[in-house]
Amino acid sequence: MKAIVITAAGGPEVLQMEDRSQPVITATEVLVKVAAAGINRPDVYQRKGNYPPPKGAPRDIPGLEIAGTIAAVGNRVTRWKIGDKVCALISGGGYAEYCNVPEGQCLSAPGNMTFVEAASLPETFFTVWSNVFDRGKLQPGESLLVHGGSSGIGVTAIQMATALGNKVYVTAGSDEKCKICQELGATKAINYKTEDFSESIHKLTDGKGVNMILDMIGGDYTPGNIACLSEEGRLILINAMRGKDVQIDLAQVMRKRLIITGSMLRSREIEFKSAIARNLEQHIWPLLASGKIKPVIYAVFPAKDAAKAHTLMESGGHVGKIILSFE
Repeated sequence: MKAIVITAAGGPEVLQMEDRSQPVITATEVLVKVAAAGINRPDVYQRKGNYPPPKGAPRDIPGLEIAGTIAAVGNRVTRWKIGDKVCALISGGGYAEYCNVPEGQCLSAPGNMTFVEAASLPETFFTVWSNVFDRGKLQPGESLLVHGGSSGIGVTAIQMATALGNKVYVTAGSDEKCKICQELGATKAINYKTEDFSESIHKLTDGKGVNMILDMIGGDYTPGNIACLSEEGRLILINAMRGKDVQIDLAQVMRKRLIITGSMLRSREIEFKSAIARNLEQHIWPLLASGKIKPVIYAVFPAKDAAKAHTLMESGGHVGKIILSFE
C-alpha cells in the first residue's frame, strides 16, 4: 500500500509517500480501505517529534481518523462485514491506503455522507463527547465557552452543544471566523485579538459566568478561565497550546467550588473509546443523518500533498476540518 510517512522529525516537507506493507489485523479488528483521512493538530506534533504514538500504533505514519470501506474482518468481529462503509477513530496510521481498526471504534458513515465528510468526524466528535458530556456532564440549559471556536474541535462543540440544548460562546481570531461560528449556532463569538474574553463573558452573562469551558489553549488563558466560570463551573482542558505551567487563584477555585479537569484520548484503552462510539451512535449520529449537525470541511488535499495540508493546519487560517483524500 501507499502511505504518508514521517521520514524525520521536522517541517511539513518530511512527510513523504512510500510503499509499506498492509497492516495485519487481529481477531477483533477490521481492515479498512481508506478513502479519506482527517488532519489534526496532534499529527503536527507527532511530525515534529513532540508527540510519540502510544504502544502498538505506527511510529511514523500519522493519522487519527479515517473513513472508507471494510476490506477484511477478524474472526471474532460481529458488528461489521466486508463492504460496510465506516468511519473510525484510531491511534495512528490513518495516512495510508489501508488501516487496521478495533471493531468497537468504527461507526457507520452517517446518512448519505461522502467519505470526505465522514472522515472529518471521529477525532473531534469523540473528543467533544468524552470531555464535554461524559467528563464535564454538561446539562441542557447550561452554558459553554469554547476556545478556538473555528477549529475542528470548535465547530463540532458549537453544533453538538447547541443541538443538545446549550448556549455556546466561543473565541476566535478574526471577525470573519466569529461570523462563521455564529452562523453555526454560537450565541456570541468573541474576537480574542480585540476583546478580553473574560470581561466579555462577564458582560454577556450578567456577571454570572459560564457553566463550563472547553479549553485547548492553556497558558495565560487560565486565569481568565477561572475568572469567568460560574459557581460550580467546570474547566475542561484538552491541550495547552500556550503552555502547561500556569498560576491560578486557588481562592476563586474554592469560593466558586470549581472543578478543573482534562484528558488525553489517544492513549486510552479500546474499551473506553468503544463506549464513546456507542454514545455517539445513540445520541449524535441521528442528528448528523438528519442534517441538524453538519461536517464543516475547509479543504481537501490529495494524499500526496500531505505536506501542503500540514502547512495549512499550522497557519491557523482554516475554519473546520482539513482532509486527505486517497481516492
